[in-house]
Amino acid sequence: MTWTDERVETLKRMWTEGKSASQIAKELGGVTRNAVIGKVHRLGLSNRTASTKTPGKEDVNEPVDPKTVEPVVEKAAAEVPPPTETPRTIATKEAPSRPKPIVVAGQPLPPQPSNSEISEETRASLAELEKKARRLTLMQLTERTCKWPIGDPATEDFWFCGLPCKPGKPYCETHVSVAFQPMSSRRDRKTASR
Repeated sequence: MTWTDERVETLKRMWTEGKSASQIAKELGGVTRNAVIGKVHRLGLSNRTASTKTPGKEDVNEPVDPKTVEPVVEKAAAEVPPPTETPRTIATKEAPSRPKPIVVAGQPLPPQPSNSEISEETRASLAELEKKARRLTLMQLTERTCKWPIGDPATEDFWFCGLPCKPGKPYCETHVSVAFQPMSSRRDRKTASR
């Protein structure tokens, strides 16, 4: 679609009559509402005349003299009292700003076995592993580091294992043994606990 002089004149006339961009697009045909809005802005027609509403009559678009209109925003701002400080706002101003811990959302934590499901041997190896773990932050993790989370993500004492990963797995060998257990051993533990 091209903007011929005739189409531009129709657009100008309808715009000054107060027609919407959708109505103009429909009248012109073969043009979208957004194309009409773009052309209006390029032609510098974006400022419409203000409409005045008289009771009992339809809306009439008449030009408004800016000198006779009272500045509404300035008047409203002058009437609003200044905000009062409440104990809560005072407390937040005086409180020292401590960075809040970042909690990573969207990714589930790895399966967390209950203490009864972990053998004594595995529990001992996990305790040893935590002593030699690299204690990485989220930004320090790579594809080759163990991504096993340790601690509460909502606290500052949260970290990831960081030891070398087992090939094809997201965790080190010890954490893989906890996270990925064969179905038969899990089934055996459940029946033994009953």
